[in-house]
Amino acid sequence: MQSVYDYTLNELKDILKPSFRAKQVYNWIYKKYVTDYDEMKNIPNDLKNELKTNYPIDILKIVKKEQSSDGSIKYLFELKDGHTIETVLLLMKKKKISEDGVIEKSEKYTVCISTQVGCKVGCTFCLTAKGGFVRNLTAGEIVAQIVQLKKDNEIAENKSLNIVFMGMGEPLDNYDNLVQAIKIFSEDEGLAIATRRQTISTSGISTKIAKLGSENLGIQLAISLHAVDDDLRSELIPMNKAYNIKSIIDAVKAFPVDVRKKVMFEYLVIKDKNDDIPSANKLVKILNGINAKVNLIYFNPYPGTPYQRPTRENMIRFQDYLLGKGLICTIRESKGLDISAACGQLKEKEGNGIN
Repeated sequence: MQSVYDYTLNELKDILKPSFRAKQVYNWIYKKYVTDYDEMKNIPNDLKNELKTNYPIDILKIVKKEQSSDGSIKYLFELKDGHTIETVLLLMKKKKISEDGVIEKSEKYTVCISTQVGCKVGCTFCLTAKGGFVRNLTAGEIVAQIVQLKKDNEIAENKSLNIVFMGMGEPLDNYDNLVQAIKIFSEDEGLAIATRRQTISTSGISTKIAKLGSENLGIQLAISLHAVDDDLRSELIPMNKAYNIKSIIDAVKAFPVDVRKKVMFEYLVIKDKNDDIPSANKLVKILNGINAKVNLIYFNPYPGTPYQRPTRENMIRFQDYLLGKGLICTIRESKGLDISAACGQLKEKEGNGIN
């Protein structure tokens, strides 16, 4: 069954008559974060009953959340069929208040949202892979994650967020619902999150990267590269056997990117696997000719993983080498280390009854 969150404003106008009701409903769900049709005061009862029956609004609920000392909050949502997904609210910059109590700068948030229950890709470093793939999320289930986070944290309607499709699942494996969610997020009468604030993080399905590029949505692209040769990348990401590094780089070079923006390459650094200078040198060569930025990510260990977190010294050495070659490179400081930070960790913990 479709949810009210599954529709763009124009699509909802085609369904609801008179069509101005669509804008009213949009205002209630995306500006006031109402999750019960009975709270919509200017909607007639007969329409409320139709909406309740055909376009449910209560499609996911918070069953668990963990808050880190750094302000990050990890949510476990339960869907109507009982499956669970994770979403993470990252506090990137805290509110700045002057001595006389005036807010000089508001908070900056980034949200990592899920696109699937489980994942098909099977990355060996990712806890989500342990549960296997269950199903794709609907566009509405993707959108509702943001609504719930804004509501739960009382984030003002006019406060924009940055969205990264990098929670559970491979976004490009759920292509149609992903594209629909992007369009819904960017609706001016809705959440009004511009496409330039939306980033798709993909393991590198090169054919889908090319398809996405042809839509010219204006979104940002992030590639989970993680290795500089196909042998290691196939170990870490088995899908690399079908979509190798060269095919991914070729697709990225053809992808339409705003001249003011760069393509992000995410590089998960694992001790004694890909943290040495020869790997850094190969990375520079691979990215030659691309307006790229490299984001070095500490591997977050979890129980049972064979991989280890790299040392701070090796991370800085790797970064310094890239910077010295003229490649923009940042180290993503890990957030939520005092909570279930790794993808799939909170879901796995809940599923096993671990407290």
